[in-house]
Amino acid sequence: MTLEKAKDDKVIVNVLFFIFLTDWEEQPNNSYDIIRRLTGRICRRRALYLSLLSENIVHEDPQESERPAISPRKMAGIFEILCGVAAIVSLLYYYMTSSFDFWKVRGVKGPKPSLLFGNIKDIIFQRKPLTQYLIEIYNEYKNEPFIGIFFRSTPILVMKDPQLIKDVLIKDFSLFPQRGTPVTEKAEPLSQHLVFLEAARWRPLRNKLSPAFTSGKLKEMFHLILECADHLEKYLNKIPENDIVEFRELTAKFSTDVIGNCAFGIEMNALSDEESEFRKMGREVFRTSLKKTIRFRIRESFPRVYNQLGFLFDDGGVTKFFVNIIKETIDYRKKNNIVRHDFVNILMELKDNPDKLGDEIEFTDSLLASQAFVFFAAGFETSSTTMSHALYELAQHQDMQDKLRKEIREEFKRNDGTLKYESIKTMPYLHAVFQETLRKYPAGPLLFRECLAPSYTFEGTKVTIPKNQKLLIPIVALHHDPEIYPNPDNFDPERFITMEKIDETNYMPFGRGPRNCIGERFAVYQTKVGLITFLRNHRVDVCEQTEIPYVVDPASFLLAPKGGIHLKITKVSET
Repeated sequence: MTLEKAKDDKVIVNVLFFIFLTDWEEQPNNSYDIIRRLTGRICRRRALYLSLLSENIVHEDPQESERPAISPRKMAGIFEILCGVAAIVSLLYYYMTSSFDFWKVRGVKGPKPSLLFGNIKDIIFQRKPLTQYLIEIYNEYKNEPFIGIFFRSTPILVMKDPQLIKDVLIKDFSLFPQRGTPVTEKAEPLSQHLVFLEAARWRPLRNKLSPAFTSGKLKEMFHLILECADHLEKYLNKIPENDIVEFRELTAKFSTDVIGNCAFGIEMNALSDEESEFRKMGREVFRTSLKKTIRFRIRESFPRVYNQLGFLFDDGGVTKFFVNIIKETIDYRKKNNIVRHDFVNILMELKDNPDKLGDEIEFTDSLLASQAFVFFAAGFETSSTTMSHALYELAQHQDMQDKLRKEIREEFKRNDGTLKYESIKTMPYLHAVFQETLRKYPAGPLLFRECLAPSYTFEGTKVTIPKNQKLLIPIVALHHDPEIYPNPDNFDPERFITMEKIDETNYMPFGRGPRNCIGERFAVYQTKVGLITFLRNHRVDVCEQTEIPYVVDPASFLLAPKGGIHLKITKVSET
């Protein structure tokens, strides 16, 4: 199709749309003249068109006149329907493509979008994980400070320049204080948590919850983490020699017990009880399914509609479970006068003194449960994922595993066979393994931010974005940039020991700025204690079920392995 013909066809479609929306039956000559004038073509069958419009058919071919005549009114009706269909198709096409020049007019380079899908067709059809796509375009537009992409028809600005990322997350945080994720509290009561909340409700809530995660509080809870570590050690000792274990599930059970014990004062028994309700809920939260995918797409594309109708999608009992468990825990503590300086205790104080949160927040049981839910879900998933990824790499690098085990055992000897709170900070190789794991497998592979300023121009550029524009910071791509981390696909803990200080914007496993992960300290200690427990007296090794190379599950939003992480575990005697 030539460009001229394409333009002519587009003109004809638009004219048909115009005729359909006007009283063309009363002005057939005008409609015909418009077509003739705009297209520059003389319709050879003008008489046919005019007679149709006036309900009189003129037959040019004598043979055609012998055929059964079609009702003039029916012909006019068919023509009207065709015009209507053309109009609707034109409107839909315009709606779905009208934003596709958004980045071009702003001078931002990016891949060409496609109809219906934008730039994420492979992600939508689960042919490619989002993390892989971000790494690919990051490398393709190597010298650009931004990349303009489209999530279907929505323009998204992918940030690359470290200084501009720092401006968004720190310097100009007041203009980018929220993630832009819709809070659909009618449909999903548990969506009112710190990760999703808009700035007005996030600020006072974050300030009140922060005391639960100070280093002092963590030190008070350390003995509770060690109790869970003892349970894990007993569990490991019962595993038959050379048995194959799925470590994603095992580390998730350990993390579930730690969070339940430390944050809620509840024995979750995920390690000892295969039917633990808390572990079931943990699986349900992160279980992928077609139903959840559809639900997510509707929520992101039509948040207002979803907020009214989202209740039609069952969440597997997650909301009911967390609302009830927090309510019952608080009621039990009040009735029995129990005081524990943990996360639930802070929630109790907020419930008793809602005025401390200011006028912006309406304090409800679901708001309370939302904070418990996100701490539980984010806490066990990120820590368990990091542990299993570290063990996956160490199973392939036995020399690194031996070096770490030696450091762990030496620390225990220095402390008469015990692990102290201060010990966690005195094991440099453990810290290097932890950092390298989160570099290669960041628990939060990307960040979203939303512009709240009327408009914003990035410093040193001519690129201006409007209010409500969404930004995407591809942490996983930054962590795999070969100019920052040579041989990024190699697992090399030594890089964090030998290399000079890393720019914090190039290493953000817990985010950065005022809206970073509130539970970072807790996650660090929980993960390191878990690794110490796994490796002190046991060795992990690859087996026939171990997926090498690592394959990311395209259905997962996080960096999760397709098929899990299967490793062989054996007991190692202390020499």
